[in-house]
Amino acid sequence: MSTAPSSPDEEKRSLNHPEPGQTETNVAPDGGLRAWLVAAGAAAIFFSTLGLANSFGAFESYYIRHQLSSESESTISWIGSLQSFLQFFSGLLGGPLFDRYGSMLTWRIPQVIYPSAIAYVFAIMMLSLCTNYWQTMLVQGVLMGLVMGFLQIPAFAAVSQYFDKRRAAALGIAVSGSSIGGIIMPIILSKMLNASTIGFAWTVRIIGFVILPFMLFACIAIKPRLPPRKTRLFLWAPYKQPRFLLLVAALFFMFIGMFTPFFYLTSYAMSRGMGAALAGYLLALVNATSTLGRIVPGILADRYGRLNIFATGGISTGVVIFCMTAATSNAGLIVYALFFGFASGTIVSGASAAFASCPKDARDIGTYMGMGMAVAGVGGLIGPPINGAILDAYGEYLRVCVFSGVMAVVGGVIAFVAKMGTDEGVWGRS
Repeated sequence: MSTAPSSPDEEKRSLNHPEPGQTETNVAPDGGLRAWLVAAGAAAIFFSTLGLANSFGAFESYYIRHQLSSESESTISWIGSLQSFLQFFSGLLGGPLFDRYGSMLTWRIPQVIYPSAIAYVFAIMMLSLCTNYWQTMLVQGVLMGLVMGFLQIPAFAAVSQYFDKRRAAALGIAVSGSSIGGIIMPIILSKMLNASTIGFAWTVRIIGFVILPFMLFACIAIKPRLPPRKTRLFLWAPYKQPRFLLLVAALFFMFIGMFTPFFYLTSYAMSRGMGAALAGYLLALVNATSTLGRIVPGILADRYGRLNIFATGGISTGVVIFCMTAATSNAGLIVYALFFGFASGTIVSGASAAFASCPKDARDIGTYMGMGMAVAGVGGLIGPPINGAILDAYGEYLRVCVFSGVMAVVGGVIAFVAKMGTDEGVWGRS
């Protein structure tokens, strides 16, 4: 009869490097049908959630010209920024719930994902009925934001349980679902809102029907690999680790800056004379290249260091944000969207791989991710409204770009500081 490891270090070795003759059921397979099905299910979740969240610029440009025309850009941006914040903040509970109560007794469907998928589709249908600011805020900002966190963080954790050496690449592939969603969603929204007579209500309902089969697939495909941990729901150990705290600070500053083009590139392009329909497609271009920005850096991260790629992504994103106002023609704006998409694609997938490297026990990954992204998500809450206030005060986008670019660069520098403090050194895989 086997006994449990007597220390966290021994438990870590048991989970990842079992002794000869010991079963290898706890070793991350780093591939295989089940592992890639989980990654595909996670990609379906990110297609439906973060892909739609990244399309908020299409919603905002429509709100400004139609049912919320009496509100300022800063006020409207609070809807998207609150949604962006809550999709990470609610992971503070969603991640630990997945780690502690990972599966049901029969089908091993993650308890957090199944009801959250139903609630998410319901919220989208409710959005189609919204006609004023507070209805839209409560449904799109609060309800959809909360449910997104209960879907995304468990998806991150499930993929991390199946991959170790190829974790950054697998997470990049999973999060690339958000980029594909960010290509399709803005095109649907731009076409139906600006170039058809369908109207807002049925446009949103069609989005809901598009998302429904992806949610069903995710509920079937995603299964936890490890048994749930038996410790308490919340852990305080992450907040005692200097590297973890530095990563939280880095992502916080990156979030303040990175959402600016997602929120304001469409309206900036229209201020430069681009038509509403074409401007709506810019977000699709951003998300198209961010697909490569999530996958390619993820592959490189497993070889050259996950924190190195995460830090480089933050700095390069900040530099690109600085340059937004240099794009003044339609061609220039299109090229800018392509460059920004690739640079910013590294941040979310890079952050997930960075947080996943902090816990000693793979069964704590969801908790670490949820707790880290919950705090860092405050940056996504305050960034767009601050930029909206700057825009309302000065009436031009240069100061917005300077502020946001500086924030993203600061986040990248902090991530490099976190990497320099690791035992592996600058070129280690952590």
